[in-house]
Amino acid sequence: MGSAELLLHPVRLRVVQALLGDRALTTAQLGELLPDVPAATLYRQVSVLVEGQVLQVVTERKVRGAVERTYRLVQAAAEVDVSELRRMTADQHRRGFLTFVAGLLAGFDRYLEAHADGDGRVDPVADRLTYRQTVMYLSDDELDEMLHQFGRLVAQFRDTPAGPGRSRRAISIVLLKE
Repeated sequence: MGSAELLLHPVRLRVVQALLGDRALTTAQLGELLPDVPAATLYRQVSVLVEGQVLQVVTERKVRGAVERTYRLVQAAAEVDVSELRRMTADQHRRGFLTFVAGLLAGFDRYLEAHADGDGRVDPVADRLTYRQTVMYLSDDELDEMLHQFGRLVAQFRDTPAGPGRSRRAISIVLLKE
């Protein structure tokens, strides 16, 4: 199975996203984060990701006669290979992008459910929630430089460990050529 087929599956992509940020989670913990995914489906898709070496087992322990495994994302394996991206058809890209956007929507729904007050309101300013779009006119070289600088900025903060006063935050990027 190619990396695109492995990663651009709706449930597997959500599992990968849940484990981003150097998290180590059991399948039960993943189930709590993905309550709409049936347990049998979740276990099956986690197994596929382990077989594809996208997830690795970091601990095992006996729990009531069963083995509970804790998984961690293999970061280098959690990206679609560039050569594979180039071979994908427009329809395959469309399906992959739809899977990505569906994951964004699911994350946004989880935010709304977790942070809405009794009247169903959230405070995006206090929560530092944003969704916005801008347009720029850039040459390929200028775009490459911007992405390089953005990558350095993200790398500076990406490995900050979880701790008091820190919230898990997801930054998703879509770059379109119009």
